[in-house]
Amino acid sequence: MLSLEDGKGLAFNYGRKSVVKTLRRTTAEFRKKIVSGEIRSVTAELILKKCEEALEESSQPSLKKVINLTGTVLHTNLGRALLPSKTIEEVADKYANPVTLEYDISKGKRGDRDDHIVGLIKELTNAEDATIVNNNAAAVFLTLNSLAQKREVIVSRSELVEIGGSFRIPDIMRKAGCRLVEVGTTNRTHLEDFEDAITEKTAMVMRVHWSNFKITGFTASVDQETLADLCKKRKIPFIEDLGSGTLLEMEKFGLPREPTIQSSLIKGTDLVLFSCDKLLGGPQAGIIAGNKELIKRIKRNPLRRCLRVGKLTLCALDSVLRMYLKEETLTTELTTMRLLTKSVDFIKAQTESNCFLVQNALEPEFRVEMVNMKGQVGSGSLPEDKLPSFGYKISSNSKKSKRSSQITKLERSFRKLSIPIIGRIKEDSLFLDLRCLMDEEEFAKSFIELKSTGL
Repeated sequence: MLSLEDGKGLAFNYGRKSVVKTLRRTTAEFRKKIVSGEIRSVTAELILKKCEEALEESSQPSLKKVINLTGTVLHTNLGRALLPSKTIEEVADKYANPVTLEYDISKGKRGDRDDHIVGLIKELTNAEDATIVNNNAAAVFLTLNSLAQKREVIVSRSELVEIGGSFRIPDIMRKAGCRLVEVGTTNRTHLEDFEDAITEKTAMVMRVHWSNFKITGFTASVDQETLADLCKKRKIPFIEDLGSGTLLEMEKFGLPREPTIQSSLIKGTDLVLFSCDKLLGGPQAGIIAGNKELIKRIKRNPLRRCLRVGKLTLCALDSVLRMYLKEETLTTELTTMRLLTKSVDFIKAQTESNCFLVQNALEPEFRVEMVNMKGQVGSGSLPEDKLPSFGYKISSNSKKSKRSSQITKLERSFRKLSIPIIGRIKEDSLFLDLRCLMDEEEFAKSFIELKSTGL
């Protein structure tokens, strides 16, 4: 088969070794079908054709571009924050060339990779110092391991959170070598609870932001300034895991309030830990910012090297942070802010202009309605606050007993497109929220493809 023209073409396109392996596997599959009586015979041409299909499929990258129509802006499963085009251009240039990653060009000596970013972080947050690791979970772990190993860390019982991927505060403390001391109750924690728990074994008090839930009703908690004052009197660090952390007062942009990194430091927090790929709108990374003496201790930990970021992340973070120096243009330059502040009227206009295309691809099997929707920020940010939006509600015209299976089949068809469309199923309907739609041309091509290939 390799001596045939089609075989030679496959070897040229995919490499001889890959073709030989795939041909053997494909031939074995056909042999089993012949033995079982499923087919009577097979030709070399058919084997080569099946081999080509398998090679084409396996040559495609697993990480695929998709159209996010879930209504969740910072979708963890779809990569969270999207980088601005300007940032991508800068990253591409730096990644294709040698750069001063750990080289101090003014001194001609080895430098610290954090130095490329720390100045910006200090300027934007008023922190004394900072260090960067590969995500916020790493920031939490490294801080605990550096400052509280074999000692106690006090946390309010109401803040013992679990976030995505089963990341639990008690588990991460145990792995970091700390002993968790819970204070208060699920719904109420008072200052005296912290006062009574502090001993000579206490390494720090840690506050964990409610990033993915709320506690309402009969509640009580200790405000940040009071807790910070207590820690200063007892001479122990006060640490805050701020989670999604933002540099902006979100209310200015018509969005729900979220604690800022600056406000946390102003209220007396010694170290603030936060993600870069959530409300900040940057690449995946975690930042520890605050007291310079505590940062020095953290940077001396050998584990920091295991958790450091590469030049791609540093370049992207540098580009995004520089955008914050000019807050007036953030809603146009920073992709995350552009999507979060997108007006309902604009989303509605997008929905109306593409409605015929969607209907033409799906009717008469499905019914397409333009409806108001409620999206969300995502990634644990502002969990109870919804973003008003607009989009399509797609329902099956089949009998009631078949509606659910038809919608599931349609959703699967969307995922099989060249550029998959990801929506959300609710109450036997498929919803496509257009808040995160950026390229209407790609959207149109996807529905043309859907119409031509069939459901």
